[in-house]
Amino acid sequence: MFLGPDLIPFLLLALGAALVVGNGLAMIKPRLEPRTENELRRAPVGRSLLMVAIGLIVSIWALATLIG
Repeated sequence: MFLGPDLIPFLLLALGAALVVGNGLAMIKPRLEPRTENELRRAPVGRSLLMVAIGLIVSIWALATLIG
């Protein structure tokens, strides 16, 4: 297989971790001023928490696949 048999779990781990870190940081430290007039001041909390939860589930699943 191209780049080894564990390519998909590694990609899912990277994607899940990016969802957790990116949305978590967007909620913790929002921008001081929006760049354009159509940009939000802070990230929508509900959508960000949903994305963090999805990323956490995907990351845990990928780690379990890699370890097991």
